[in-house]
Amino acid sequence: MREITHGDIRVAARVLLARPEVDWPALMARMLTKAHHADRYRKALGRYHPRLGNGTLMGAAFGMGVAPEPLPSDSRYLAAIGAVIEAVLDWRARG
Repeated sequence: MREITHGDIRVAARVLLARPEVDWPALMARMLTKAHHADRYRKALGRYHPRLGNGTLMGAAFGMGVAPEPLPSDSRYLAAIGAVIEAVLDWRARG
C-alpha cells in the first residue's frame, strides 16, 4: 500500500460513516487489503489496477460509497477517524 496521507484517512472515515459502527473493522480490513493489492499490481505492471485504483487507501475507499464530509467536530466522524488510524497502525504492526 502506498504512503497514508491525511486525505486517505478522511475519505476512509467517510466510508465508515456511511455504515453502522459494528461494520467498521471489516470495512477497514477490506479497504486496506484492496489498497495493498492495487499497489502490488501497480508495482508489478506499471499501471493502476482497473477496479482497485492506484494503491492508495483513498483509491480503495472511493469505490465503497463515501458519505458527505461532516464538520470536523462531529463526534461520530472523530470516532471514524480514530478507527481508521487504529486499523492502519494494526495493519502496519502485522506487516
